[in-house]
Amino acid sequence: MTIEYSIPIDPTLLPSIVGPQDRNLRRLNDVVRSNLVVRGSSVFVSGPQEEEEALRTVLRDLNGMAKHGEVDVSGLDAALSLAGLAVTSTRDSQRNAGEGLLVFERKGLSLRTRSLNQESYVRATEDADLVFAVGPAGTGKTYLAVAVAVKALINQEVDRIILVRPVIEAGEKLGFLPGDIEEKVDPYFRPLNDALREMLRPEEMVRQKDQGGVEIAPLAYMRGRTLNNSFVILDEAQNTTSSQLKMFLTRLGARSRAIVTGDLTQIDLEDPTQSGLAEALVILRGVKGIRFVTLDESDVVRHPLVREIIKAYERERTNDNGKPGKPDDRGSFKSGETKSGQMDEGASA
Repeated sequence: MTIEYSIPIDPTLLPSIVGPQDRNLRRLNDVVRSNLVVRGSSVFVSGPQEEEEALRTVLRDLNGMAKHGEVDVSGLDAALSLAGLAVTSTRDSQRNAGEGLLVFERKGLSLRTRSLNQESYVRATEDADLVFAVGPAGTGKTYLAVAVAVKALINQEVDRIILVRPVIEAGEKLGFLPGDIEEKVDPYFRPLNDALREMLRPEEMVRQKDQGGVEIAPLAYMRGRTLNNSFVILDEAQNTTSSQLKMFLTRLGARSRAIVTGDLTQIDLEDPTQSGLAEALVILRGVKGIRFVTLDESDVVRHPLVREIIKAYERERTNDNGKPGKPDDRGSFKSGETKSGQMDEGASA
C-alpha cells in the first residue's frame, strides 16, 4: 500500500541533514523504495507503508547527529542499518594516492597506503586516540590497524598491543571445533596473527607474546580490565552488541589508543539491527577525539575479483529494495571529511 506523509525537520539543521548537493537525500532515495523530497522545512515521502516507521527513525537519528555538525556517509549508513534498511557502498571509484603514505617500514618490508581513503585512515590514527574504520572485506581495515599498532610498539609509544574480536560464528558452531578454548578461538584470530607475522620476525613474535607485548583475547575477556599504555584493536566490531562495545570502549586507560574496525554488510548477530557498531557510529558522532573513516570497494587490495564480487552483492541488495542497482551512481565524500577533503574532528567527525 502506497501512502504519502511528511516528516518535519528543524530548518536550521536541514542543510546538515541533506548534505552538500543533497548527497544524503539522494543516498536515501537510492536505498529505499519510497521517494523523498524536501519542501520547506519538511521531508515529503511517498512510498510503501511498511517503510514509514523506519524512515521516521532514520530522520530522527539524522536530526540528532546534525546537532553536532554535518552528517557524513558513515553516519547515514549507520542510521539506515539501525532502522533495518539496507546499507550499500556509496562511491564507485577512488583515484590513486600516488606513491602512498608510508605506514610501516622494516628490513624487507615497506608498507604504504594504496588509496586516498587508506591514507585518511592512517592519518586519523595519528591524530586521534580512537578511530572507527568501516568498510567491506579486503580494504585493509585490519591490516593497516595492525601495522599502525606494531609501529607504535616498536617505537615504544605503547607497552603492548591487544588484539580483540567477538567470538561470533558466521554460520558455524564453535562448540564443534576441536581443542580447548584457546585452540577453539585461534581460527577467529588468524587474520590478526597473519598480519603480525608479516611485521614481526618469528622470534620477535614469540618473545612479545611471552612477555605480554602482544596479547590476543576474545572480547568477553576484556570485562573488568583497565588497559593502560596499550594499543587496542577491536576487529569485526559489527558483531558486538551495544553493551559489549560500550564495555570495550570504556576499558581504555591512560596513554592508550584504540582502533575499531567492522563491516556493516557482514553482521552475524541474530538481529542485525542490534549491532553495537552501527549504534556507536550514530551516538558517538559528536565526541571530540574520535575519528570515523569509511572505506569501500575501490580500496580493496586483494585479488581484483574481490572488488567485482563486492560490487555485485551491493547491486543485488539494492535490487532487493525494489530499485535497480546503480553501481556507477555513487559520488560522495569519505566519512569524517568535509567537501574540501579534510578530515574533521569532534562535531564534524
